[in-house]
Amino acid sequence: MTSDVQIVDYDDRWAADFARLNYEWIERFFSVESHDREILDEPRKWVIEPGGQIFLAIVDGRGVGTVAMIPVGSGIFELTKMAVSPEFQGRGIADLLMNACIEMARREGAETIFLESHRTLEAALSLYRKHGFVETPTDPNSVYSRADIRMELAIGGCNL
Repeated sequence: MTSDVQIVDYDDRWAADFARLNYEWIERFFSVESHDREILDEPRKWVIEPGGQIFLAIVDGRGVGTVAMIPVGSGIFELTKMAVSPEFQGRGIADLLMNACIEMARREGAETIFLESHRTLEAALSLYRKHGFVETPTDPNSVYSRADIRMELAIGGCNL
C-alpha cells in the first residue's frame, strides 16, 4: 500500500525530517554515536556535497522514511541512515527507498553498495537480503561500535 507515498530527493527543507527519523530509530535500539551526529546534523556536508543522495518518503507533506547513499570510493556507495516511522512500517516504504538507492547506484555507474547493520535487526536484514545483499566480512575499522554485520550488493553483476 504505497500509492500515497512519494519518494523525493533531498532538499534542505527535509533536513529536520531526516534527522528526526534517524535519531528516533537509533535511540530506540542503540546509542547515538559521534558519526551519527555528524551525518544527521550536517547532511549537506557529509552526504550531498561529496556526491551522495538522501531519499525521503513523503506522505501528506511529511517525511515518514529516509535513507542516505554516501560515496566512499570509486564505484562504491554506503547505504546508511535508513529509517521508517513506526506508524508507517509495513507499507512497503523501505522497499521504495531501497529501490531508489539501487537505481541511483546504477545511474552513477557504481559497482557496489555496502551497508553495516546489527544482527538483532531481523526485519532490516530480511529487507537487505530480499534486494540481493549478501553478508561479507565486517570492517574492523567501522566507525560504528554497534555494527556487527556488513552486507554488499554487486550492481550489474553477481556477488562473490
